[in-house]
Amino acid sequence: MHAPAPTFSVANVGAVAELQGMYGTFSFPERLLQQMWQRRDYDETDTQTQDGKALSVHYPGRWNHLGGPDFNDARLLLDGRQVRGDVELHLNAKDWLAHGHSNDPAYANVVLHVVLFPCIERFTLGVSGRMIPIVCLLPRLHHGLEEYAAEAAIEQLAGRPFTQAQETLSALSNDDVAAILTTHADQRWHSKVEFARLRIERLGWDAACHHAALEILGYRFNRAPMLTIAGTHPLAEWTHGAVTPEHVFNATSARWSVQGVRPLNHPRLRLRQYAHWCVARPDWAACLRRGAGLQCAECVPLGSGTAAWRQKVRLTNLRKQVNEDICAGIIGGSRFDNLVCDGFMPLLAAETGMDLAAAWTGWFAGDAPESAVQTLKGLNVFSGRTQPAAQGPIQGLLGYMLACDTRAHSAKGA
Repeated sequence: MHAPAPTFSVANVGAVAELQGMYGTFSFPERLLQQMWQRRDYDETDTQTQDGKALSVHYPGRWNHLGGPDFNDARLLLDGRQVRGDVELHLNAKDWLAHGHSNDPAYANVVLHVVLFPCIERFTLGVSGRMIPIVCLLPRLHHGLEEYAAEAAIEQLAGRPFTQAQETLSALSNDDVAAILTTHADQRWHSKVEFARLRIERLGWDAACHHAALEILGYRFNRAPMLTIAGTHPLAEWTHGAVTPEHVFNATSARWSVQGVRPLNHPRLRLRQYAHWCVARPDWAACLRRGAGLQCAECVPLGSGTAAWRQKVRLTNLRKQVNEDICAGIIGGSRFDNLVCDGFMPLLAAETGMDLAAAWTGWFAGDAPESAVQTLKGLNVFSGRTQPAAQGPIQGLLGYMLACDTRAHSAKGA
């Protein structure tokens, strides 16, 4: 994985990398790197420091939102030795010296320096000349930086009221609103396909499907441990029935976030479902690659509206067929629609070139933020049976809000 050479700006919230993305520049703040470290949202297998020492993270530390090191009291296994102390994170290794940490007693207990971008340094010079090991996360990330940034922004949007977006868009004509949502939905679709292409390129088809499925089953709060499990236990183990869900769950017990998670989304249940799914449909990734019945929706235009399109492609029957052919009917409800729209369709389009944009746009809404659905109802985009809630307009609204946030942050930094 290669990242463009970043340029940096410094804001009150810390350093920010400005990088070139598919639709212009995007920001990657140091705070997001800290969040990824806390969640252990990276590939932990065979991790090594810059000087070649094996590193295992038993506990990433307590996130410190005040002054001093970013994480306190981390527990690590470094080159076979138990190490306990603080962890400091930076986008670049040189930021340690730039921030004056090497002479600051508050950083005397730092035992690991975590950086995002690759560096030539093997160690960081700590207080009193101590040599602090460095680990670089960029080559170990499950996704590209733009995808991490976009998903983090979407996660923040999901918990916010959409009042301002509704007020702004309600002042426009219906045609203008439709054009805005279509433009941003199209960008979201192409981004998802590109991210899927990169995942396939990095992992291969079967592993890409496996990682995507477990990640989506872990939405929103347990995607990182699910991805760790995907890397530790490859698809073949699941299809041969060699994985015990309870054992996998318990082995990752410290990682799960279950507070406020609905019973149907509990990671223990999702792991059981995935185990049953893989045994019942051991060739599910190959079936998806062949189209899984989605060919009948390829290139069928939305035409006069979502309801008419759904009737034309017999979407309810198609959904049932795809569910049975891929998941043996084991994953139900809105989470299955997330699997289709966030996983199956982008992967299939990236791998085969199938044109599934209309199918993705008109598909069922999945686990969409309720505030997004209500906002689109208020704008008459969703209107009863003629214009039911669908994936495309929701993604278009989220994309529009992301773009507004980006412009607002750019204006503040100008």
